[in-house]
Amino acid sequence: MTLIQRNHEDDDPIDRSADANAPALNIRVITHNIRYATKSPFKGEELWSIRRPRLCAQIKFNSVLPESFICLQEVLHQQLLDILASLNPTSEMHQPEWKAIGVGRDDGKEAGEYSPILYRPDIWQLVGSSHRWLRPDYTSPGKGWDASSIRIITYARFQHKSSGRLVLLWNTHLDNNGAVARLESVKLILGWIRQVSDDVSSVILTGDFNSPPTDDAYSLMIASESPMEDVASQVPESERYGNEITYTSFGHVDNSPARIDFIFARKSDGLKYNHFGVLANRFDDAVYISDHRACVADVSIL
Repeated sequence: MTLIQRNHEDDDPIDRSADANAPALNIRVITHNIRYATKSPFKGEELWSIRRPRLCAQIKFNSVLPESFICLQEVLHQQLLDILASLNPTSEMHQPEWKAIGVGRDDGKEAGEYSPILYRPDIWQLVGSSHRWLRPDYTSPGKGWDASSIRIITYARFQHKSSGRLVLLWNTHLDNNGAVARLESVKLILGWIRQVSDDVSSVILTGDFNSPPTDDAYSLMIASESPMEDVASQVPESERYGNEITYTSFGHVDNSPARIDFIFARKSDGLKYNHFGVLANRFDDAVYISDHRACVADVSIL
């Protein structure tokens, strides 16, 4: 049973015409850099075997809405398998509740970090999906500009089976060291988004952008000429929950807290932004489940 889709092109005969009179479609989008499973943890960091059950429990608790999407960053292949196993405890006997789309950034297969998108196939029909590298030649692996690591973006088009609405999700992880690479990557991404057809009800972009609001890459993402906007800044303060900072570190090494994880949406889609939250990443046991906090957005497609 295949739970990870590496590439999938349009091959489903589902009716693509959404009902104009259909009620609003409420969806939840979660984005979280889960920290790769290092064998040499920083001070304050626990091994993946300790973090895994805590992180998986948080994912499951916050994705009970059937229309939820889970977008993750810094995920090694085994970590993705572990998360899918947690979400699909009886998948050997039944159709899995969750599937994932994504590839390892190092070879387009299983090597290196994934930026996967997880979804429920009973709710969403996967219409098409693929990935691109964040570099001038985006069709093959490699570093771009001044990036210190290979960077990738995953994208997938889904059709809501009940309403027929089309949603296009993009999920990525920009470079932590290369300011030029972050800016040029955003230029690429915005260019691709501008090419998206109008039959898509909603275009959503998630990720760890390694770019605080003072960084040029973030500024370009929310510029007046950009097709995208930061969902968090569009939600009234009274409807925002939790923290503002998304990167916490593990409290010792590289301890420079910042807001660098975001959910963006296409301005022209006329979405209703209901709630936005930045979740805790440490509880009474003092174990950091990641050095990032998860971000959650509840939006309505009208």
